[in-house]
Amino acid sequence: MPRQRQPALQPAQLRGYKYFALLRPLLERLHDHACQRDRAGNRCLHYDEYAALLLFYFFNPILTSLRGLHQASALDKVQQRLGCGRVALGSLSEASRVFDPALLRPLLGALAEQAQPVVTGKEAEALAALTAVDGSFWRGLPRMAWALWMDPEHRSAKLHLHFDVLKGVPVDATLTPGACSEPDQLRAMLQAGRLYVIDRGYAGYGLFADILQAGSSFVGRLKEDAAFTVQEERVLPPAARAAGVLRDVVVSKLGSEHHKDILGQPVRLVWVATGKRRPDGSEEVLLLCTDRLDLPAELVALAYKYRWQIELFFRWFKCILGARHLIAQSENGLTLQLYAGLIASLLISVWTGHKPTKRTFEMVCLYFSGWASLEELDAHIQTLQEHPKKKPRPF
Repeated sequence: MPRQRQPALQPAQLRGYKYFALLRPLLERLHDHACQRDRAGNRCLHYDEYAALLLFYFFNPILTSLRGLHQASALDKVQQRLGCGRVALGSLSEASRVFDPALLRPLLGALAEQAQPVVTGKEAEALAALTAVDGSFWRGLPRMAWALWMDPEHRSAKLHLHFDVLKGVPVDATLTPGACSEPDQLRAMLQAGRLYVIDRGYAGYGLFADILQAGSSFVGRLKEDAAFTVQEERVLPPAARAAGVLRDVVVSKLGSEHHKDILGQPVRLVWVATGKRRPDGSEEVLLLCTDRLDLPAELVALAYKYRWQIELFFRWFKCILGARHLIAQSENGLTLQLYAGLIASLLISVWTGHKPTKRTFEMVCLYFSGWASLEELDAHIQTLQEHPKKKPRPF
């Protein structure tokens, strides 16, 4: 059956221009990038314009491809508000190879600084800068030769994300082929002043030492048979027992007597009951390690439970925002697309003062599609700001 041609876009179908005012100052510095290679001086599509079009793609569900962006760029209103002219399809295709996505990466941190905390109070003060780290796969096409994964027949890219749990927003990200080392990516992305919470896949005493060397702290899960030398057995207060903490010890060394003391300082081990049973009937217990000797045991457990928020964000990012649909197949182009999607998610958080939800995104999409007025969208955002923020559910 032949493919049906999509009906021509009308200016009334594309909205949301008001919210791009915040973007202009952030994107202006990208304007001259890659112009040096244009010896003829006839470049029509600049980096800031391409980034604005990518963001426009995420905010308008009616657009589903580069051809859709090409068609939208011919509309006068789009050109006026985004500051770009009609873009040729070839220019859009070339842009995914020409522009450096690393220049978009700092915008993640800049926008995350403007986001408001979604968790407040004493717990938030104790867990300041709690950052969950994890990766997620984007399945690729067989012709995406750069996206090495399990074997030559399977291709995949992997997004490595750092997620500020207390604000509910991404703060940093990189994209690599699926066959890569997650601990090495974390090492390359370490920042000072963070409390990293990581799963068992990242567990490694050398990585813990690198986090400390970078000026940050960690809460990480270890295998239950980990060897250690006890320095102090701590008494569990009622609050810790109520949180499922079974044991809390300070250890002078991780590893057996035959292993080198890589950390060179005492750390804590906290055992936490999950309430789940293994197939053999035994209870599943989490063994958590942290350098924060001052942190109450129940907050160590809570920090690890909050790691689940990054999994919820990946679901939002792929399924609700629509970032799993690829409009670029090169490593450079896919990185540009995913950075633009992360920036779009951050913008929603900055506009609303809350982490993005399906209901809010639906309201934004209704506005962009012309079914909701600007006043109705603003009223929805105002309602969010008037209601107290709820703590994110651990599971």
